[in-house]
Amino acid sequence: MDILFLADKVELKPQVAKWYFEQWGNIIENASIALFEQQLDEYLNRDCMPLIVVALEGEQMIGVAQLKYREMSIYPDREHWLGGVFVAPKWRGKEVATALVDRVEQAAKSIGIKELFLQTEALEGGLYKRVGWQNLERVTYCGVDVQVMSKRLTA
Repeated sequence: MDILFLADKVELKPQVAKWYFEQWGNIIENASIALFEQQLDEYLNRDCMPLIVVALEGEQMIGVAQLKYREMSIYPDREHWLGGVFVAPKWRGKEVATALVDRVEQAAKSIGIKELFLQTEALEGGLYKRVGWQNLERVTYCGVDVQVMSKRLTA
């Protein structure tokens, strides 16, 4: 498995948009695949935020994750977020998400970020808990119950 920046595999942008729309389009007003694809343009970075990493097995994209700004409007003071972690169904349970999370954490550290936040529907923390993330609180956001978590990044 290779993990690259979406900026280096721009041709995968339509598939990322499709996955995101199918996974989260129902909670975003006026969502469309075209809207998701347009929003991905600002993520075509390698050494600054926001950015996206993609996991590839050969030429096939099998997962994706983001380093983004202020994912949850109810936390304006929490700036840096891991988000949009998605793994193709047939690749789940094969450490793809763990590798994507690790790569986003590395990217964040490389640009000087000291702490990341995330929200997950896995209310006990799921894989994030296993890789060192701490539960902060449960909230209902956009009509979905989520666990908000954080991780201090060390050099």
